[in-house]
Amino acid sequence: MSSSSIPGSGSPRTLCEAFQSVVASHPDAVALRTLGGQVSISWREYGERVRAIASGLAALGIGRGDTVALMMTNRPEFHLCDTAILHTGATPFSVYNTNPVDLLVYQFGNAGNKAVICERQFAPQVLEAVEKAAAQGIQVNHVICVDDAPAGTIALTAVQSAQSEDFDFDASWRAVEPEDLLTIVYTSGTTGPPKGVELTHTNFIENARVIEEFGEAGPEDRVVSYLPDAHAANRWFAHYLSMITGAQITTSPDLKQVAEALAEVHPSVFLGVPRVWVKVKAALENRISAEPLPKRLIAQWAIRTGRARARAVSDGRTQHALDTARNRLAERLVLSGLRERLGLDRVRVAVTGSAPIPPDTHEFFLGLGIPLCEGYGMTECTAGATVSRPERIKIGTVGTPLPGAEVRIADDGEVLVRGKNVMRGYRKAPDKTAETIDGDGWLHTGDIGAFDEDGHLRIVDRKKELIISAAGKNMSPTNIENTITENCPLAGTVVAIGDARHYNTALICLDPDLVAAFAERHQLPERGTAALAKDPTVLRAIEEGIEAANAKLSRVEQIKRFAVLPDVWTPGSDCLTATGKLRRKPIATQYAATIESLYST
Repeated sequence: MSSSSIPGSGSPRTLCEAFQSVVASHPDAVALRTLGGQVSISWREYGERVRAIASGLAALGIGRGDTVALMMTNRPEFHLCDTAILHTGATPFSVYNTNPVDLLVYQFGNAGNKAVICERQFAPQVLEAVEKAAAQGIQVNHVICVDDAPAGTIALTAVQSAQSEDFDFDASWRAVEPEDLLTIVYTSGTTGPPKGVELTHTNFIENARVIEEFGEAGPEDRVVSYLPDAHAANRWFAHYLSMITGAQITTSPDLKQVAEALAEVHPSVFLGVPRVWVKVKAALENRISAEPLPKRLIAQWAIRTGRARARAVSDGRTQHALDTARNRLAERLVLSGLRERLGLDRVRVAVTGSAPIPPDTHEFFLGLGIPLCEGYGMTECTAGATVSRPERIKIGTVGTPLPGAEVRIADDGEVLVRGKNVMRGYRKAPDKTAETIDGDGWLHTGDIGAFDEDGHLRIVDRKKELIISAAGKNMSPTNIENTITENCPLAGTVVAIGDARHYNTALICLDPDLVAAFAERHQLPERGTAALAKDPTVLRAIEEGIEAANAKLSRVEQIKRFAVLPDVWTPGSDCLTATGKLRRKPIATQYAATIESLYST
């Protein structure tokens, strides 16, 4: 890997410098493409369009110190516009497409953005938010639409054509400093309005030094952008990183297309949130179970063999020569073919994060030969604080600190992080910043964790979310929920209940895709999720999963009763944050009657 393409000695000081270096070094390589390849943009074209958009934005009065909001699905225009804004000296930030109007008004007021760039489908809610913001004295001057120009908006093509005579593009991006704001990321907090995390160019460039430890990086790398760009981790992996390495990005606007995208792209760098890995595992196991008996038995044997190898590596044990021979045979007969079929045969950097991955799911993919590393962090430390490295992945841990990051455990068990990856602060909230970052620069994460004998970090749970039973027993709801999820694939979302109670119960939402496939396999008369939540065959499968999970939990952690809800919770709803985390207090309020029924005699 050349020093010009990565952070370190002689590395770029800002993402603008990094981008310009890649454009100059790899002009003919494809930078951005859509799933299916209908749109393909080279680095030269990317650079030219960034120049044109930046000049057009400058003509609208956008420049150094300003902010611009982005509201789009995963598409090339996001990358073009975000990068162009950076080159004007302004700061782009992305909002979730599920955000209601009032939340947009709050974010516009907090960010103080002069403009919003969006898709036509989001223009009505953006225009309504701009109007409501104006009534509160919050001025948003322009709404730019990337795919059309409905009334009240400006077409992106018009912006590109409206060049500013006074704007010096090269002088503008060269004037960007390492401590300038790279972006604002609004945390989808489980309580209260989201806080605007201010991240600088230095924050990301320092954080990205870890990529050196995963081998050669460059334009040959392939990345799929499918998670929301308002999510810090997706911007890390599927936007900023390519500006340093030159990796090609394929945009996939629908999360349900991720399997199709993997099969088409065969990415070398891939970030998957735990639910993606759980669903891929369940779909693959269903596919294998439908194979003829000899083929099914061979595949199941190969996966068990791979799992044994993964567990040995995790435990630091050396396998015997016979085990090694079995691994080679399993690899040749089954595992290499499965990886290729999944589109994960070329993965060099595979990371799971955002929430804990069920250990059984993690072991499954390691057993397939996919070097799936679990990472840990939060938006406030540029998404990453620790990560496993491919040479030693310990299942159940989130690895060791990233280069330049210090991680320690406070006296009460809270994980603390310090380093150049820690945010500048919360936007317009110095009091909240002071509550989160102490006088010595330590970021208080709110997570409880511990280091093992090898220096690998293990996260127990959120500090404020531990279940304390009526008998005073402390339990991790996440551990309970993950155990249920890995033993019960039909369970899309699980909520463990038990604080101040004599036993634990659970609320379960079905996974719509997996339960529909289950209904088809079992030829059930109903196919809707709400109806299937009452179906005896589905309930029996859930109950069997709960029993299997309870066998792996301590007696006090076990689920005594459960309710399968007819609802499907979507990210950004009352029950889930935009990143899919549980909003426990609203859930407890909304389903109070159901919860009480689980404790009635």
